Amino acid sequence: MRSFRIGRLFGIPIELDLTFLLILPLFAYLIGTTLGEYASLINDVLAPTNLVEVSALTGDSTVALVVGLLAAVGLFVGVIIHELGHSLVAMRYGFPISSIKLWLFGGVAQLSEMPEDWKQEFNIAVAGPIVSVLLGVVSYVAFTAVQPGGTVIAALRFLLAYLAVVNVALAIFNMLPGFPMDGGRVLRALLARSRPYAQATQIAAEVGKLFAIGLGLFGLFSGGGLFLVAIAFFIYIGASSEAQRTIMAAAFDGVTVRDIMTPGEDLKTVTPDTSVADLLGRMFTERHTGYPVVENGRPVGVVTLGDAQSVKEVERDAYQVEEVMSRDIESASPDTSAMDALEQMQEAGVGRLLVMEDGELVGLLSRTDLMTALDIIKEGGAVSRSTDSPRPALGRTN
Repeated sequence: MRSFRIGRLFGIPIELDLTFLLILPLFAYLIGTTLGEYASLINDVLAPTNLVEVSALTGDSTVALVVGLLAAVGLFVGVIIHELGHSLVAMRYGFPISSIKLWLFGGVAQLSEMPEDWKQEFNIAVAGPIVSVLLGVVSYVAFTAVQPGGTVIAALRFLLAYLAVVNVALAIFNMLPGFPMDGGRVLRALLARSRPYAQATQIAAEVGKLFAIGLGLFGLFSGGGLFLVAIAFFIYIGASSEAQRTIMAAAFDGVTVRDIMTPGEDLKTVTPDTSVADLLGRMFTERHTGYPVVENGRPVGVVTLGDAQSVKEVERDAYQVEEVMSRDIESASPDTSAMDALEQMQEAGVGRLLVMEDGELVGLLSRTDLMTALDIIKEGGAVSRSTDSPRPALGRTN
């Protein structure tokens, strides 16, 4: 979903996903309308003495809702600080952070590259929970230092006690062994001490899937509600995605765009003045679903089957490619790694990249090219990396 940048911390962009803007008011309302239950629960967790004053918080509904909003905001501030813990350690090891994003299920620090050294991954993974525990301890110390008083003091004491509990709970939950949570990454790091990285990822991912299934069943049958089931689903998908990405990265190790692209001499192109009807005819006979659009020897866009289908059938003779093509060209160099090219496609939401070298179009790489190459490599084949040896017939523009 769309995200909004709200600022930067330590040079890292902080973004709010649209789902976060939906969940924050819901959290504020739930906490505010059940403030007495939350305060009683915190009293049970913290200590039998120096308690949060429940009665001082529940007499005024407006005060309760304001406290609920501040508690919800405080929760997500704690999440940002948690992710900063990961981010600052990662940056210390030389891994840039593209952003910290808050969304429906919390927050995520988006590393541009995952470390494969187990010590680095371990230290990055545990940094977040350690920061959360420290934040919880500081909040608890501040809570004990503030003496009971009127409504405002009672609200402050509740917020401090609440932050103490939820930040420690956040650390504990994140250390459970499931990708993409911190515990899953810690488990992979420990496994990678004596195993190949890909194998360690596979094992940790399977553990994460089992944990997700258990969490989902617990949510269904214990009254935990759909939110736990949704978290379990997210963990399961995250574990599967992490395993798939690592396997692909291992398979594409050393493979570049040049190795699997359709080279310029085999590349099919169209011109801007080609009619949409003629384009569809070529797509049918040549069995391609996307073409670079070239004018005077220079690429000016990309046109796909979806673009052509956006024109009504009776109007396709009257429309030209230049009227439906995309002018936002996503490109890569021939020396770009295959894995980087795939991630670029995913981030841009496109199915093909123009391959440019010194400003010239020298090839085309499609998602089909990448998946075909991956299948061949996984079956024990190899992509030729020598310019003197024959190139496998992997390049296709569909």
